[in-house]
Amino acid sequence: MRSKRVWAALLEIEQVVVESVRFEPFVSPDGVVGEGGRSDGVVVVSVRPKAGWGSRCGRCGRRCPGYDQGRGRRWWRTFDVGLHLAFVEAAAPRVRCPQHGVVVEALPWARHDAGHTRGFDEQVAWLATRMAKTAATKLLRIGWATIGAIIDRVIADADAQAGDRLDGLTRIGVDEISYRRGYKYLTVVVDHTTRRVLWLAEGRSKTTLQRFFALLGPQRAAQIELVSADGADWIFNAVRDSCPNAEICLDPFHVVRWAGDALDEIRRDVWNTARKAGHTTEANQLKASRWALWKNPGNLTANQQAKLAQIQRTNKPLYRAYLLKEQLREVFATVGQAGIALLDRWLYWAARSRLPQFVDLARKIKTYFRRDIVNTLTHRLSNGLIEATNTKIRLLTRMAYGFRSVNALIALVKLHLGGYHIALPGRP
Repeated sequence: MRSKRVWAALLEIEQVVVESVRFEPFVSPDGVVGEGGRSDGVVVVSVRPKAGWGSRCGRCGRRCPGYDQGRGRRWWRTFDVGLHLAFVEAAAPRVRCPQHGVVVEALPWARHDAGHTRGFDEQVAWLATRMAKTAATKLLRIGWATIGAIIDRVIADADAQAGDRLDGLTRIGVDEISYRRGYKYLTVVVDHTTRRVLWLAEGRSKTTLQRFFALLGPQRAAQIELVSADGADWIFNAVRDSCPNAEICLDPFHVVRWAGDALDEIRRDVWNTARKAGHTTEANQLKASRWALWKNPGNLTANQQAKLAQIQRTNKPLYRAYLLKEQLREVFATVGQAGIALLDRWLYWAARSRLPQFVDLARKIKTYFRRDIVNTLTHRLSNGLIEATNTKIRLLTRMAYGFRSVNALIALVKLHLGGYHIALPGRP
């Protein structure tokens, strides 16, 4: 094999003719030329596209008339050669596209408007899913912002090749997650069928979520059958306005948490009453019983079981509130019609419990959320998938520390959790 073909294979650049290879002193961004040592030099591989490749629009790929020779010869960062940085050098002529105007013509080794070869981009994207960004920047000798821009390009290219990933949606989950202090949130949409992240956007509001439904369009939005969500009004309102055939499945965890909050409010009231009446021992016992009341019965320690038994003997209203919380949890452990019947019995009991907090909760559920809970019991759909997704996003947020743009974080999340397959160059 000729040495020039070896260089093309070594750098994984196709449809090119290698004209020359040279070694040059390293020039820093501020124009300082290195002293010529091994660590200061860069490998430059000069190439040109093979005949028949040129005169295509860099954006859409259609044949176009030439416009000019652009800004002369350019460099694209490629895989390191040993310990040295390496670059592909070539001319970058421009063409006049009827759709996109004057643009740099398509080049076989790089994406449009990129300063790196395709293989280098894919190497960065693969490493970004497997190591902290700081480690990747040191290994690859590129900046944090560069990694974010590369991930954006790789995701956009993968989306273009995969076609429309929003077709055929019938069951989705919606939630929000905080990605930074100061009330900075992302709205996250997942597909329950494929279990992948479909869409993310900054913000948590009806307007934010309606951007997703606008992307779907009225016809595809009308095909959505089930939406899992917590009790947030902005999700309910956006789904109601944009998805005429969708049923909301209210997440069981959030409903049971409402009961837990009511129980905790009752515990605080009883504790405050005992404390103000001078019953210090009883108040201290109630203060230490919070976890015994909150935890699932199967997870109680011996000490917590004893506290619960003491509450049963000495404080009937508080114990009744505990039983109401546990009975609501049992509703979601019961399947189908039996679960619906148990829900209605719970609503009847809570409404007549003489506990104001649970009376209000029963009224709230019966008035606004009973139908959504029935959907959950019928279809067994919850926000468990999206909660697990949010846990992974929190991990990625820590890994992505230093990204200056939320769009870079969104691209990283899509790369990890969007169902994309990014292969390491040279491997299947």
